[in-house]
Amino acid sequence: MTTLTCEPLAGLIERLYTLAHAATSPALDNLPREERERLMHSKTDYLEFYGLLKDLWLPVSRDTGKLLYLLARNAKARSIVEFGTSFGLSTLHLAAALRDNGGGVLIGSEFEASKVAMAREHMLEAGVGDLVQIRQGDALVTLACDLPESIDLLLLDGAKALYGEVLGLVEPHLKPGALVVADNTDYCPEYLAHVRAPQNGYLSVPFADDIELSMRLG
Repeated sequence: MTTLTCEPLAGLIERLYTLAHAATSPALDNLPREERERLMHSKTDYLEFYGLLKDLWLPVSRDTGKLLYLLARNAKARSIVEFGTSFGLSTLHLAAALRDNGGGVLIGSEFEASKVAMAREHMLEAGVGDLVQIRQGDALVTLACDLPESIDLLLLDGAKALYGEVLGLVEPHLKPGALVVADNTDYCPEYLAHVRAPQNGYLSVPFADDIELSMRLG
């Protein structure tokens, strides 16, 4: 058995996915499709857009959550950075891997204060609060300093237009062989072009429907 498949984490994850699937966002439903697409690709209005989504959980899929756990365990990760914590479902999978790897630190970033508060409660309920730091605010600020010297895994699952910028902040800390997992990359053509270009120092492959899995070469 693992932390991921034992209580209290296993039951908590099931309960949170149920809540996530039931959540609605009238603000998003009333947003014209064209405006939604514009905001998804905007490098300037992302805070406005994700503010409209504050009631939605925006979790990784169940399979992606398991993939994150598997990757972090296999990499023997001890330091992880996450862009886009939301209510913390992906965070719980990664923190479970840290626990089973013997400990470490996960630094997350989330600008919506209500989500930060709930995610912290979920970490405590799961018994992994000692492994997780969730920084509140714009990731371009919160992840610009005070990162671990060596990072084993980076998860990109926040504002899609900022994947390249966030990677640029974390990149100096990525150890050779570090993994970068980017979700919903169908919105990120610039990011995909960057990690797929050999001269930029990554080996990168598409995985599943819209995940890009990259390894930092060194």
